[in-house]
Amino acid sequence: MPTRDEIVEFFKRDFPQNTCLVEDIGDRSATVVQHIDDSHLRPGQTVSGPVLMTVADIALYVAILGTIGLVPLAVTTSMTINFLRRPASDRSIVGVSKLIKVGRTLIVGEVNLYSRDKADMVAHAIGTYSVPPSSRTSKG
Repeated sequence: MPTRDEIVEFFKRDFPQNTCLVEDIGDRSATVVQHIDDSHLRPGQTVSGPVLMTVADIALYVAILGTIGLVPLAVTTSMTINFLRRPASDRSIVGVSKLIKVGRTLIVGEVNLYSRDKADMVAHAIGTYSVPPSSRTSKG
């Protein structure tokens, strides 16, 4: 399976618009971080929902790439998020993902989102990805 550095290089090459940092890749899991600045805030000085969705999506994608290999055509088919509390506007958002089911063509995972160094989740997401069978580099 690809290393953290190989996944980081993949993102630099194929998703240069991504600003999430890959912090860790584990067994069917990943942790990513989005540094927050004024461009990520909505009125009221809170982190916007689209930023939280992006962190969740990237965290799942990284966990998937770390589990099945560099499969660019793995795509999000469903994402549900519950916003639990207001994120801190002066702290990075941390997304901790765990894959729940790795099937032949569908992968389901969850992401817990936090403000950096805060114990309480700010959001929880569940997502499903579709993986083209012919592009899998190994079984999950």
